[in-house]
Amino acid sequence: MREQRSQELWQQIGEVWHLSLPAILTQITTIAMQYIDSAMVGALGANASAAIGLVATTTWLFGGITYAIAAGFSVQVAHHIGGKKEKEARQVVCHGLLVALLVSGILCLIGLSISGRLPVWLGGNPEIRKDASAYFMVYALMVPFSQINSLNSSFLQCSGDMVTPSILNAIMCVLDVIFNALLIPRFGVMGAGMGTAFACACVSLTMTARCCVHNEKLHLRRTEGFHYDPEILKRAFRIGTPVAVQEIAINSAMVAATMIIAPLGAVSIAANSFAVTAESLCYMPGYGIGSAATTLVGRSVGAGEAKQAKRYGNICTAMGACFMAATGAIMMLICPIVFRVLTPDPSVRTLAAQVLRIELLAEPLFGASIVAAGALRGAGDIFVPAMILEYLESCRLGLAMILVKSLGLHGMWIAMAVELCDSWLSECYIGREPQNIMISIKRKLPQKMCKEIKEAISSCER
Repeated sequence: MREQRSQELWQQIGEVWHLSLPAILTQITTIAMQYIDSAMVGALGANASAAIGLVATTTWLFGGITYAIAAGFSVQVAHHIGGKKEKEARQVVCHGLLVALLVSGILCLIGLSISGRLPVWLGGNPEIRKDASAYFMVYALMVPFSQINSLNSSFLQCSGDMVTPSILNAIMCVLDVIFNALLIPRFGVMGAGMGTAFACACVSLTMTARCCVHNEKLHLRRTEGFHYDPEILKRAFRIGTPVAVQEIAINSAMVAATMIIAPLGAVSIAANSFAVTAESLCYMPGYGIGSAATTLVGRSVGAGEAKQAKRYGNICTAMGACFMAATGAIMMLICPIVFRVLTPDPSVRTLAAQVLRIELLAEPLFGASIVAAGALRGAGDIFVPAMILEYLESCRLGLAMILVKSLGLHGMWIAMAVELCDSWLSECYIGREPQNIMISIKRKLPQKMCKEIKEAISSCER
């Protein structure tokens, strides 16, 4: 019996890894684009890097909102695919695409309207405001393409196709290099934004075709048509709202952090931006395994296999912590080399390495929380993690405001490390729950949504 359980465990670990690897590769390409932009712009000097770094957190805020839209619909697709309800999954895809176009269009207009004043609001120095404004304007125009790309990528992953998003995002990375090489020499910082926008536009259209035309489970049929279902939107709202609150809280805190850092000068802004870019390489396995956790837990819940969903959640969380411990240790050693690639400015390189090493110690706990949140998302339980993260971000900002006055940029990253050490609360939240994950769902979710999930599971059992 023990040998059988051990064999089953290794099979499940293998399945997690099989789904995680393409998602990790997708993360690698996304992060590679950040590295490419940072390195190619970094050659222009500290002010150019600071211009992008100044508005980067605001772009993450917009990106967080688009991610929440994707989560609201992709979780439903995972549940329907797990319950063998492919027709219902396709209707979710239709509703998701329409909502995504509407929301991203609104975000685009908001971004264009504030692009001129945003660098002033963030406290940027006059010498970097023009470039920062131009970069953000281009980003705003890219938001609809980024939204559609993210949404369709999530749909494909939930359907079991983890390879296509990886390949297409790798192509986007290559296109980004090509476009940047052509545009940065002529347009400077704005050219970096244009290169990324063009690459994203090309890939998003292809991703849409792969999802809506060529995918066996999700491709839209004319015979089925589009049938407006307010319940799909209601469920998306219930799922996406906590995610949106979480993302807005996190990224608003990052915007506020930028405002705290801005008075420290261009070197600190650039060093902070490069350190964030380098640190993103460390949590790539966490988000990749978290994506796998969302898919596996979502399918298991949709198929009525509650114990298996719980087991997948625990396996994925443990793997996330281990992998991010490894990447954190590697980055601790190689970060000076990384920064030499990103910028020729020695003062920026030195400061970036110092602050990054402060935060890297917390990577294992951060990894556990990332994956735990992904598992909870797959189960439809996202309210509590969102509230936990919102609380932690508030604490980080308060601590940063105190420490930055005396320690400069080091104080900000000490506060970040403290926050990430506390992020293990979301992992504990999973760990303390009873073995049946549906008990957790019943306790933590609104009653109406619990009923909907229970009915879906009952129909699958029948």
